[in-house]
Amino acid sequence: MNFVLAAGGTGGHMIPAHALAAELKRRGHGVLLITDDRGRRIPGLFDGVPVHVLPAGRLGGGPLGLLKAVRSVLAGRREAKRLYRQHRPDAVVGFGGYPAFPALLAASSLKIPTVLHEQNAVLGRVNRLLAREAQAIATAYPTIEKLKPAQQGKVRLVGNPVRDSIVRLGELPFPAFDEVAPLKILVTGGSQGASVLSDVVPAGLGALDASLRHRLQVVQQVRPEEMERVRETYRKLEIPADLATYIHDMPAELGEAHVVIGRAGASTIAELTAAGRPAVLIPLPIATDDHQTANAREMVKSGGARMIVQTEFTPDTLARQIEALAADPVALANAAARALAVGRPHAASDLADLVEQVAGKASPLLVGPAKTRPARLSAAAAGAPA
Repeated sequence: MNFVLAAGGTGGHMIPAHALAAELKRRGHGVLLITDDRGRRIPGLFDGVPVHVLPAGRLGGGPLGLLKAVRSVLAGRREAKRLYRQHRPDAVVGFGGYPAFPALLAASSLKIPTVLHEQNAVLGRVNRLLAREAQAIATAYPTIEKLKPAQQGKVRLVGNPVRDSIVRLGELPFPAFDEVAPLKILVTGGSQGASVLSDVVPAGLGALDASLRHRLQVVQQVRPEEMERVRETYRKLEIPADLATYIHDMPAELGEAHVVIGRAGASTIAELTAAGRPAVLIPLPIATDDHQTANAREMVKSGGARMIVQTEFTPDTLARQIEALAADPVALANAAARALAVGRPHAASDLADLVEQVAGKASPLLVGPAKTRPARLSAAAAGAPA
């Protein structure tokens, strides 16, 4: 079968779409991605998958901004309909974000079945607008806020797909740690980084007792404009720190880590629970509908993570949390096991099963004159304009 995946251009939307694409291709299906310029530029994702960029406006910005957004969405919808008439997908899968909006609207107008995947514990705005027309809504958490009661019957809990290389970490032993071993800390702020981590984490680690501070090994994602400041802070504290604006090999870094400090984005939580890594989570306070706090709750309740609200995220608070985690190697390993226990490592396979089921139940698509159907969307669409 042929599938179109539509995702906004942030890592939170793109990584699960990438994982599903890999699973569908393994099963012999054709896959095409619709995203925006940001999504197309994320390195290491969707190799060998045709990418199509559609116009898509962000709703908001007053009457003028709304008018521009509507025009852009309508233009994207028209372009998506032309694409679908040419390549005839069996289903379109939306992962949220405004770039997915026109792609899903076009699919519904052509009676192409649609599946929505919601990565967060709160249904996103675009998915709320599209939920009524969708044949199925795949979720990452047992309870999803902002979901209307009438749409509960469409829900299937599958989890949040992550890369195979992350899933394999959960099958390996937790990295050895004892009273004298190095404590390896990974600090990540999501695909865009987080200034608060640059401000608080180095100072917090510097406030640790010397016996623990001298055992630290840090890998931290840092925004470009903050790089030199953070590097100098770690140098003065004599803490070994490998800094990068983007962590290209997240599986390798996560595999080495004993503790992760970061935001509570959907992909971050999914990777932590698939790999089984304890974490200190600082939800983004301005996230829409405070969805990062909701994302963190299941992992925190399990004992696999500790959550600090950003207003209370100080160097001293962080130091106390790290000291508590490092003080008992057995408890740290138990926290890793509890994080792993709430992971859903088969999410990509379960989501692929769902979209195959939805596509298989679809009636013949009335999207244009009869013509020879391409055997593989990825081959047929290789020349599609981007």
